[in-house]
Amino acid sequence: MLDAAIPTLEGLQEPIALRLAEVQSDLKAMVEADFGAVNEVSDYLLSARGKMLRPTLVLLCNAVGGKATPEAVRLAAVVELMHVATLVHDDAVDHSPERRGMPTVNSRWSHQVAVIMGDYLYSRALVEITGFGSIEAVHLLADASNRMSIGEMRQLAAHDALGASQDDYYLLCDRKTASLISAACELGAMYGDPAYRKTLAEYGRDLGMTFQITDDLLDYNQTADVTGKPNGLDLREHKVTLPLIAALPRLDAAGRAAVDDVFADPHPSADKIDRVVELVRNAGGLEYAQRKARDYAEAAKGRLASLPDEPAVRILDHAVDFVVGRSR
Repeated sequence: MLDAAIPTLEGLQEPIALRLAEVQSDLKAMVEADFGAVNEVSDYLLSARGKMLRPTLVLLCNAVGGKATPEAVRLAAVVELMHVATLVHDDAVDHSPERRGMPTVNSRWSHQVAVIMGDYLYSRALVEITGFGSIEAVHLLADASNRMSIGEMRQLAAHDALGASQDDYYLLCDRKTASLISAACELGAMYGDPAYRKTLAEYGRDLGMTFQITDDLLDYNQTADVTGKPNGLDLREHKVTLPLIAALPRLDAAGRAAVDDVFADPHPSADKIDRVVELVRNAGGLEYAQRKARDYAEAAKGRLASLPDEPAVRILDHAVDFVVGRSR
């Protein structure tokens, strides 16, 4: 069962705080270039330190079985580097003005700089992972990158966004988010106790699905000052997520017309967005998505049942509670 008390990310990270500090140092060293313009943007990106969830998962999964290794720190930095690269590209594609309350690279500099910096960060991640001398590790990370790219393209190429099914949505979540979180967990286990690779990869995939559904819910039920990005951003960008997919069949003609109006308007007003949010809420779309997020969360916890009862596994269990209960 999901824990009643929602743990904080800081609490989860406390036992590995020193190793996370090493990850941050490795990140800075990895992106250092011999060109000032690149360093300027890199320093800016690293100054806006994110949740560090993926590095946390690498380190925790590496510790399962009591075989934590020094290589996990660099692995964690590589995974975070790839994650930051995806955020830079995503912001450029979506023309997002802010992330975590700060101007995006495309907003502060330009879309050209954002595309180039995303490419630079991706390439640095691949260079670093090849340093481990493992084709298997390179393949695992490259495959996750490939899945994320295809996920983005699927979303961009959708001609009838409102015709998306739940299966379409879950596939998108799997590609865009769960693939890298799963890879992070598997990489950690690969360099720790490989016996747990498959189980932790599956745990990571379920956790990633939980993360994305919860993230999509925040767009409907949290304000910009909490999430660090504009409220209703998905609707403004005409992105169809699970709350709306679940609500659409339950809307009357007037409600469906209001949704169609938002998706036909290149720049829908705040009033139009608020109207659709209210319609989705009243139609039970938020409750439905919350149930699905909790289903994936329970599945993630179930994956851990076969693992040793030890501190790293218990923290991974609490990480599920954090992800499904987070507010930003």
